Amino acid sequence: MSQLRLLTSRLGLRALRLLAPHDVQMSSWRSRSSGPQTTFPGSRGGGGSSYMEEMYFAWLENPQSVHKSWDSFFRKVSEEASCGPPHPQAPSVVPESRPAASSRTKTSKLVEDHLAVQSLIRAYQIRGHHVAQLDPLGILDADLDSFVPSDLITSIDKLAFYDLREADLDKEFQLPTTTFIGGSEHTLSLREIIQRLESTYCQHIGLEFMFINDVEQCQWIRQKFETPGVMQFSSEEKRRLLARLVRSMRFEDFLARKWSSEKRFGLEGCEVMIPALKTIIDKSSEMGIENVILGMPHRGRLNVLANVIRKDLEQIFCQFDPKLEAADEGSGDVKYHLGMYHERINRVTNRNITLSLVANPSHLEAVDPVVQGKTKAEQFYRGDAQGKKVMSILVHGDAAFAGQGVVYETFHLSDLPSYTTNGTVHVVVNNQVCYRRRGHNEMDEPMFTQPLMYKQIQKQVPVLKRYADKLIAEDTVTLQEFEEEIAKYDRICEEAYGRSKDKKILHIKHWLDSPWPGFFTVDGEPKSMTCPTTGIPEDVLTHIGNVASSVPLEDFKIHTGLSRILWGRADMTKKRVVDWALAEYMAFGSLLKEGIHVRLSGQDVERGTFSHRHHVLHDQEVDRRTCVPMNHLWPDQAPYTVCNSSLSEYGVLGFELGYAMASPNALVLWEAQFGDFHNTAQCIIDQFISTGQAKWVRHNGIVLLLPHGMEGMGPEHSSARPERFLQMSNDDSDAYPAFSEDFEVRQLYDCNWIVVNCSTPANYFHVLRRQILLPFRKPLIIFTPKSLLRHPKAKSSFDQMVSGTSFLRVIPEDGAAARAPERVRRLIFCTGKVYYDLVKERSNQCLEDQVAITRLEQISPFPFDLIKREAEKYPGAELVWCQEEHKNMGYYDYINPRFMTILNRARPIWYVGRDPAAAPATGNRNAHLVSLKKFLDTAFNLQAFEGKTF
Repeated sequence: MSQLRLLTSRLGLRALRLLAPHDVQMSSWRSRSSGPQTTFPGSRGGGGSSYMEEMYFAWLENPQSVHKSWDSFFRKVSEEASCGPPHPQAPSVVPESRPAASSRTKTSKLVEDHLAVQSLIRAYQIRGHHVAQLDPLGILDADLDSFVPSDLITSIDKLAFYDLREADLDKEFQLPTTTFIGGSEHTLSLREIIQRLESTYCQHIGLEFMFINDVEQCQWIRQKFETPGVMQFSSEEKRRLLARLVRSMRFEDFLARKWSSEKRFGLEGCEVMIPALKTIIDKSSEMGIENVILGMPHRGRLNVLANVIRKDLEQIFCQFDPKLEAADEGSGDVKYHLGMYHERINRVTNRNITLSLVANPSHLEAVDPVVQGKTKAEQFYRGDAQGKKVMSILVHGDAAFAGQGVVYETFHLSDLPSYTTNGTVHVVVNNQVCYRRRGHNEMDEPMFTQPLMYKQIQKQVPVLKRYADKLIAEDTVTLQEFEEEIAKYDRICEEAYGRSKDKKILHIKHWLDSPWPGFFTVDGEPKSMTCPTTGIPEDVLTHIGNVASSVPLEDFKIHTGLSRILWGRADMTKKRVVDWALAEYMAFGSLLKEGIHVRLSGQDVERGTFSHRHHVLHDQEVDRRTCVPMNHLWPDQAPYTVCNSSLSEYGVLGFELGYAMASPNALVLWEAQFGDFHNTAQCIIDQFISTGQAKWVRHNGIVLLLPHGMEGMGPEHSSARPERFLQMSNDDSDAYPAFSEDFEVRQLYDCNWIVVNCSTPANYFHVLRRQILLPFRKPLIIFTPKSLLRHPKAKSSFDQMVSGTSFLRVIPEDGAAARAPERVRRLIFCTGKVYYDLVKERSNQCLEDQVAITRLEQISPFPFDLIKREAEKYPGAELVWCQEEHKNMGYYDYINPRFMTILNRARPIWYVGRDPAAAPATGNRNAHLVSLKKFLDTAFNLQAFEGKTF
């Protein structure tokens, strides 16, 4: 086998790229270890080398007989084989004739050597990071992969891998277009090629990027790192870097001196992160970015707040004062979880820039989707569809970045049209490249488990001293200038420390990461404590109903089944009634008319899990042609966004929470496919939604739509776990409230979230509108129906939605029992779908005048005033709470103590429902029906509780 054939067979499949209609130098060549040999289609001898030889010999006979890429390549290598241009032979009369063996051997060697050099360059681009000097502690074998690829030239003898010799080191080689190491030069000696590759890929920066499928992106990275001189800083840049390192390190040193026994999760060992972040922001500002939103864990957060966001130092320092009294603004949070919002001038570009560091709990990566959602919202409100004005930066720890699933869920949103932020800068603090000087935190003793590592860490010269010594040695700065820079920042810290002692009260509102200018008063209070009625004019209801039942685009063919649905909507509009889907349509549409942006997100929300919504129409004859009638209501309406999410709860709910943070003038809703599935987003619910205002003074009006109901669909498609939301509600079950004129709104303002289970479409309509009309924002949890979506009795009249009407926290009995309350023997309280089961059973047993049924529509905060009124209306009736959920689930544990409080424990509230259980529902249809009949029988057995004590 010839040298040419040997090389080609070792190159394997990548040799096929020489066939592509591109310059041969753009071809990607693998090293000779790239796998099995490959047979190329059309090769006469069955091997790729045979095909290459055919191309070469055909070119020698007639350059026009081969593709221009082959012609270009063979001309270049032939030029190096002779002093003059190549002179291919004219076509021979006898096709089988071949050039002399010596000529073929010489040219084949040139081809082989050039291909070998291309392969060598590619090997460094792919695997050079394996030998990069990334460990500052010099204990590489302890933590990092010590593998040295055989195709990197770490010693002279490695040249033999490419059939090259030491004598080839000073030969000139043509550089392929897939490298930028030559700069303006097109040829380099092999020695210089290896030197430049080592300088780029094997020093203190590791590059692993060749897995990227986008050639343009790979070329961009290569250009940014390979171009000669690209890492050379000007004197001004070096001095700025030194000044930023001074601030980064001296801040940590100051905290260590003043509060040596306090946890602060300092940045020691990775102080360079501060100048890195500031440089990213400088460059972003230069390119037109006006708003940067950051998310990060607690390590280094105080330093970022001080030196990147530029939080007032005295406000940071006063957080360490144990005697500081907390303002009455909530529970607060530890200092290394807090966020901040700041508008300032970027000193490098002299342009305005807004920086926001989003507050984050100890759940390290939980903030990732929140930052993305906030970024998306800011881009949306600015009309920044390409992400040219607003961007995000996420800082990660290496272990959390690799181990936390929400990182992947967040990445998974990056290319979805309604979720993309057009790119994020991710900064991963790699503790195998950087290190923690003090272990996990300042109270930790890492020598317990990492003695070798921390012996080395104790010997480390701080990066500031090393860099300062370097700049002093090269006369970029003087020792005096360096010392003056240190003294200047130390003085700033001391002066701020002095001012911090004057602080008497700790205000959490000074750490707000998402302010809403103009929404609250200057003191952060609501401008009123009233809520207007939530009904709308009938003509608006009719108009929305007509649009909801039509197709606004011409020549748009919809599905015949959908035509029946739209006809049904038109019929309801004509009859002045709404079902659940149409009530939602009218709530959204009326808010859009009032300039409120509405965004609905979740799995299959465009159609609706139960095929009831259909907010996006699809043309049945034109692929991907869609219509959103909601965006065709009025010419000057606000935009409506409805978007199917990826199959994620944690990431998507976090995203929507962040989206809702950006503005109070938007209704942002997340719908679970089934309410049961919200538990995979429990971290967002627990750490952000339930507690966000208490910890971070952050109002948020996000709405969670959680389909809920016991309908025999099994334990994973039945329960939205209302008991969990109610357990986290902060209203006091034992405190008898003082009823005032503004009790309803005041109660909403004091709660941490609102939990409702509506039994009518009208009330669903009102609670959605109330969410925006309130003078503040609270998360709203709605347990939405499934079977009620099409229940013939679950309809509402326009009369319950027109101007002057409002959300009903409690819907009292309005039948025969209400007309003669003294004759009522039992008053049943319930919520949600079970009401319809109770009404049907009451009718079957002809007990309409003896049993009253009252619905709790708003469960939390508990409507003490209305419950008291209802109980007093039926003084002779025994009180029953009926629910379809199991006794240890649902609402009973929440409502029972509150009933006792409002009744002064004078009357019991009996439980009727399913028995306690481990699973929320049975998977057996018959068992479901048996248990339903059992508790309905008990509910209307007027002797069921005789002789029992409460």
